[in-house]
Order: sequence, then C-alpha cells, then structure tokens
Amino acid sequence: MTAADRARRTEEADALCAGAYERCGGPETGAALVAVGGYGRGELAPCSDLDLVLVSDEGVDVTAPAQELWYPLWDSGTRLDHSVRTLPEMVGAADRDLKVALGLLDVRHLAGDPNLTLRLRTTMLAHWRRGSRDRLPALRELVRSRHERVGELAHLSVPDLKEAEGGLRDATVLKALVATWLVDVPHVELERSRVALLDVRDVVQEVAGRPTDRVAPEAWTEVAHRLGLDDARAAQVHVRELGRRIAHISHLTWRRVDAVLAEPASLRGPRRPPMAPLAPGVALSAGEVVLDRTARPAEDPLLLLRAATAAAEHDAVLAPPTAARLARESAPLPTPWPAEGRQLLVRLLASGRGLLAVWETLEETGALGGILPEWERVRLLSHASAIHRFTVDRHVVETCVEASALIRQVARPDVLMVAALLHDIGKGSLTEHSVAGEPIARRIAERLGFTPDAVDLVARLVRWHLLLAETATTRDPDDPATVDLLVSRIGSVEALDLLLALTEADARATAPKAWSSWRAGLIRDLASRARAALGSGASLPPVVTDDVTVPPAVRQGSVSIEVDAASDGSRVTVIAPDRVGLLADLAATFALARVPVRAARAWSQDHYGVSVWELADPGLDAGVLRQRYDAVVEGRVDVARRLGGGRGPGELEPAVVVRPEASQQATVLEVRTADRPGVVHQVCAALAALDVAVRSAHVDTLGPQAVDVFYLQEASAGALSDSRAAEAAHAVRAALSVPPAG
Repeated sequence: MTAADRARRTEEADALCAGAYERCGGPETGAALVAVGGYGRGELAPCSDLDLVLVSDEGVDVTAPAQELWYPLWDSGTRLDHSVRTLPEMVGAADRDLKVALGLLDVRHLAGDPNLTLRLRTTMLAHWRRGSRDRLPALRELVRSRHERVGELAHLSVPDLKEAEGGLRDATVLKALVATWLVDVPHVELERSRVALLDVRDVVQEVAGRPTDRVAPEAWTEVAHRLGLDDARAAQVHVRELGRRIAHISHLTWRRVDAVLAEPASLRGPRRPPMAPLAPGVALSAGEVVLDRTARPAEDPLLLLRAATAAAEHDAVLAPPTAARLARESAPLPTPWPAEGRQLLVRLLASGRGLLAVWETLEETGALGGILPEWERVRLLSHASAIHRFTVDRHVVETCVEASALIRQVARPDVLMVAALLHDIGKGSLTEHSVAGEPIARRIAERLGFTPDAVDLVARLVRWHLLLAETATTRDPDDPATVDLLVSRIGSVEALDLLLALTEADARATAPKAWSSWRAGLIRDLASRARAALGSGASLPPVVTDDVTVPPAVRQGSVSIEVDAASDGSRVTVIAPDRVGLLADLAATFALARVPVRAARAWSQDHYGVSVWELADPGLDAGVLRQRYDAVVEGRVDVARRLGGGRGPGELEPAVVVRPEASQQATVLEVRTADRPGVVHQVCAALAALDVAVRSAHVDTLGPQAVDVFYLQEASAGALSDSRAAEAAHAVRAALSVPPAG
C-alpha cells in the first residue's frame, strides 16, 4: 500500500465518521467528533484502528447523539475506541496521563464544530509546551522502558515495526518533542523514514491477513516481492536501515533535550553558544562537536578522525552536518595512514560507550566509507546464530566497547582494538568467516600503517579469534594435545594475552550467557596452561641506545637541548649530567607546555643522562624549552599543582607490574595507564621521591594507553630488592591513581 492508498483509506474513514455524526443529529456548534493519535494504551485510546472522541463545550448536551453515533461505525466493521469528553475533561485527562497528552497533540477534525477542534488543538499544544520541561523526564523514562522491553528494530529477529526502538512509536515521540519548541529534528528525513516504515507495515498486514506490527521470519520473501525488492535479505536490510535511521534521529534529539533540560534558567534564551576548542580544527558547541573557523577539510585528511575521536572521548554528539561535510570535503587518507591517523582510530575504538553514538553518526552520514570501506560487507548483516543480540556490524562495535575495558591487560592495546573491529569482517560469504577475514584484516592493517609484526598479530587474532573459546569448551584441558594445539596456533604470550582479551570482549558483546562464569573459567584455565607452556612472559621492548657525543658545556655541568624536525612533530634530544629526578624534570617541562609525548627512550652514558623524545608539536624551540626546564629545576613552577592529579572519573585503573625476569642488572617496572599530559613526570617523580634512579626507559603511546617500561636501580647502583621494588610499584600506582584536583 502506497502513501496515496493510505490517504484514500483515511479519507474514506473520515467520510464514514462524518456521515455517522450527521445522521445521529450531532450539534453543528459546541461539539465535534475528532480522531486522536494516541501514543498507546492511554486513558483515551487503549488499542484500535480508529480512536474517536466526541468532545463538547461545557453545557452542550451530546448524550443522545453519543448513544447513536458508534453503532453504524461498528456495523461497518471498523475497529475503534471511543469516548465522550468536555474540553476541560480533555485537559484534565492529558494532565493525568502522559500517553493521553501525546495522543492529543495529533487531533484530526472529522465532523461538527471546526472551531472547537481548533481550540482543542491549540489548547493541547499550548498546555504541552508550558509543561514540557516537567514532563519530558517522564516521557524519556517511558521511552527507555519500552526500548528495554521490546529491543531495537534494527536487530530483532522478529521486528516490531511499531513498539521497537526506531519504530513508528519513536517517530510519534519525536513529533511530540518538536512540539515543545525546545529542540528540532531533521523533518524531511524523519518523515521519509516514517512513511517508508508505514509502507512496510501495510505490506506486512496484507501478507499476514490481519492487523499486526511484527514481521514473522517466513513473511520476508513475500514482503520483499510486494515492496519490489530483490529478496528476503534485501527486505530485512531495508527495514533495519529505516529503524536505524529513526533510532539515530531519536538518540540525537534526546541528547539535545538533555542539554536543554540541564541548562540553568539564567542562561535560557536566544544566544550564540560558546565554542570550546578540543583539537586542531575541532570544537565543542552546545554539547556537539563541530568544526571551528580554522578547519580546512580539503587540506586535512585526519580532520574527520579527529572530530569523531573528540566526540567519542568527550561523550558528545558528533554533529551530523559536520560529519556529512567532512565526508564530502575531506582529503582522502593516504596509504599507508600516518601514525597520527592510526592513533586517532585506536583512540576512537577505545573510547567506550561514547563510540556507539559517534559510529552511528559516521554510518548514517556516509562518513564511515572514507575510513573503512570494507564495512559495507557486514553492515546490517544478520548473524546466523540466534544467540547473538545484534546484527554483525553492531556486534563488532559492541565488541570494541567491551575490549576498551580490557586494554590494561595487554601490551598492544592498538592491536587489540583493531582486531576487535575486524574480527568478523569475513562474514557474509560462503567461506568460514575467520578464514575469509584473515587476508582482509591483513590488508586493512597494512593500510593503517602498522609494522609487519603488528600486521601479523592482527591477522592471527582475526584468523583464530574463536580458537580459545572453542578449544576450552570442547577439548580436554588435561590432554597435552589441547595445550599444544593452542600454543602452535598462537605462538607467543603477547598474542595469547591479546586473544584472551578479544575472546572475552567478543563473548560479552554476543550475549550474557556467552560469557558465563562457567565458560569464563574454562577459557581462563586453558589460557593459563598455554601461558605456562609458552614461557615466563612476554618480551619487553628493548631500549635502543646510541653512543652520543657529550658537548663540552654538558661536561661543565650544563644541559644540552636540541630540536630536530620529525614527521608531524619534533624530535628533542637532551643530554645532561645524570641524577635522580632528571627524567621527571624533563617530562614536566613537556607536560607543562601541553606537548603530547608520542614516544621516548632514555639511557645512561658514563655519568650523563641521554633522552630522545618524539613529540607531537612541530614548532618547538630549544631556547624556550631550556627556559621551561630551568624554571622546573629551580622550583619556580609548582609542577604538581599545574599538572593536577592522575586518574580521571570513569578511567581504568593503571596497571603497574614488576618484571623480575626481564633484567639481571636492573629492576624492570612496566606501566600501562591512560595517555595524558604528565604521565611520565608522575611516574618519574614518584620514583625520585624514593631515591630510585631510572637508568633507562622506553615510553610509547598506543592509542589511548601509555605503555612505558622503566629500568630502575638504586642511586648507589644495583637492582632494587624485592621490598624496594614493591615500594616503587606502589608509589607509582598511587601517583597515577590520585584523582585530579577540583
């Protein structure tokens, strides 16, 4: 049934009602017969095809016509719900029942006094607008509970076109939100999706031969035929796409409603919202990430990734017009990607729940194709297994969300996050998806600019992402062949840790029972056995040292700071007389300048400390850095106060581990924590306070996580005792865990 067919059917129903009203002698003034849009099972509209109200002014007697009005309509076979109310009673019913209030926002005149219908409509709209700030929280809870009860239209195996999230009911709610005048929605897009979903529902009811909002699995082929689509799969994609689009509009609109309701009364009214800079070319305005006036999309291929990452990490809306503009105008990403682009993608994937809304916007605006064109393989693809809660694409995003909580457990969080994104990329073909996905994942990892060893890790994880769970639940763990199988496929402790984290994330994103305590116990036990077979632990990154020439001024007790241009930043080499706290002071110098440290290595050469810093600022000046360094050393800057505390709200706990097997000459401390200004300083300052010397260090940033290795000795030389090593680890952990001030 087309929109024209629906309009004709509505006209016929309206004419039938108008005729019945005339024949029963309904008054021409002071009373009217109206149809209401009823949100659902409210006081006026429990459940029917047609929800009619005979409304009158106070003092107008409609008892006689009311008794005769409904029978001709029932006799015609029309399903209807009816009520008789005065105008004040209508207002009272709307006050008592939120669902009634929503239904009365959509009033259609059928017969009687049109002026009364107009007064009813304007009264209800004005009433709704006046009380909207008080009623919207209850409406949000009503919508949330329905979504929780029914599920998402885009993912249900038996979709409910009306009640599911992204269904017709949500379209009605969006119209009610617009009626508050507090927020707006993209009307054309919403109406186009709503009408298309109505077309689907009409076809579904024709196929079923009865009124229904649910699409049975066996109906898809016939529904596709009547909609003019190729097959059942095309019909499912069409419906899921409509549901996802309406859900996306709903999510954005409710975020805007939340922002409006949280606004202090003193700030209400028309004004230009302030813009807070987040990253080069990117700012936050009214809770949405937008471009600032310095943005040049055609000259900056990383601008889309920068905006998306900023939105996800700040749990803000990526403004759809901004994403759409970037999709149209951004320069294409080079192949391979620059390191900054890869870091931004990993940070985006590791942003937690903030990823969901941003990824949704990237999909809906077409911006995702420029980042990951292979995504189309799995977009809106249904899982073959009924255990899955989501379609393949949404499952993959949920896996990334789950994996983001596990990055402290692995040495390569960047590899984990990309493997989580790509683990099901092979689905949709006849070849087993882990086999099909391995070469695709390898090509993507190469395009992202990973090193060959990291490319191999990503490909291996995609190929064997089911191995740990399948082996643990189907093989005897006490049989040596079971562990041998796992070890032969994985090959290293580093890969095993990554596989264990990916397995947990994949299972948690599938369904609660996919990661039950029983399954988790089996998997972790097998991983523990495999770890013992593979050796004592993962290898740590070596600290590469160079034999540098010590300048004469340094031999006289001065400090040498040299700045060289590097790819997208600067390389700073510092040589100074070695002392406890030298590395802490240098790290403070860069942190106070808010210069991101991408990587660093430090070592001792004779009696001098040498460090090489890879920094993300291309415009550094050696003289300015020396002035900042002197201010830190001389105590003219309160470093602790300026840099603040450590772990932010909602941030993962830092992981600080002593690795006794890694060195005979020093105590090795491995630190995994959130990447933020001042991390290296906080670690080194905590060690300096214990009079512990950092003899060498390897500092690296992998997505949102700093992965740092420090080789420690007593100031008088020699590795730390067990008790001193534990004391150092505790001090570092405490320094990184202190919440930021105020």
